[in-house]
Amino acid sequence: MTSNLSLPATRLVGDIGGTNARFALHTAQGLSDIRVLPTADYARFADALLAYLAATGATAVRHVAIGIANPVYGDQIRMTNHHWAFSIAQTRAELGLETFLVLNDFAVLARALPELPAAELVQVGGGSAVPGAPLALLGAGTGLGVSGLIPDGQGGWTPLAGEGGHVSFAPFDEREVAIWRLAHARFGHVSAERLLSGAGMAFLHQALGQIAGQTPPERSAAEITRLALDGSDALCHDTVTLFCTLLGTVAADLAITLGARGGVYIGGGIVPRLGDFFRHCPFRQRFEDKGRTSPYLRDIPVWVIHSPWPALLGAAAALDQFLQAH
Repeated sequence: MTSNLSLPATRLVGDIGGTNARFALHTAQGLSDIRVLPTADYARFADALLAYLAATGATAVRHVAIGIANPVYGDQIRMTNHHWAFSIAQTRAELGLETFLVLNDFAVLARALPELPAAELVQVGGGSAVPGAPLALLGAGTGLGVSGLIPDGQGGWTPLAGEGGHVSFAPFDEREVAIWRLAHARFGHVSAERLLSGAGMAFLHQALGQIAGQTPPERSAAEITRLALDGSDALCHDTVTLFCTLLGTVAADLAITLGARGGVYIGGGIVPRLGDFFRHCPFRQRFEDKGRTSPYLRDIPVWVIHSPWPALLGAAAALDQFLQAH
């Protein structure tokens, strides 16, 4: 990151989700005054940002970059998982900002990848990353976020802002075909996100029970994961194992599509909490089981992100790059 930032802090970064808004000041020394504000406490995004500025006394802020859990097209932002809606231009004017950069949350997370310390990454198979090659990112949580990072040819990076979680689910074997049929009967189009998300894990749990002739109790993803990790419920263990296996299919598809020889990164709210379970599950086996492209995938490293504030780091990096270019 650039090291010529002036004090007092003139830059602020944010990570805006449906439940919480995370803000931090961005200075030459890094991130400071990180605070988490419940979005339900504020009628507007601008109100939350103003509350943060008042609480920290950061009156000199002129440049802001945020990642938001929403598609970002044009000037109007209307969150799909919260009631906030705002105009980027009007908010910039209201707050007296010189810069107000709004990016999709996974595009911001992708921009953080080159900034993450090695100590905050856990490698799951593969060889060494190819320097300067594209990076891939996916993460399951409330939904399935997908992004990537492409070198721009000038020493910087371009994050990809798309909706890759909605690609069609591709079953690998007869059991997965049976799951696809159950999902198709319920949802119509079966996207990867229908199975690889918190709600998706709950659906997989019910589907595996139905295939086995059982009627399991309705469980949340958190409960399924807890019972899988402590070994007390065989169906939950099978569910989380299948979840990780299916993630291997999607991760491999993404790696091939992007040519992600720089590595695949996994974030989100589910996989980083699995710990050693994920390292020993069939994820890597499925990732490499791709016919003629198996040797290509075998060399690609996969990392699980264990950084506490990766989106804030990404917003800071995106803001640095934007201001250097302007």
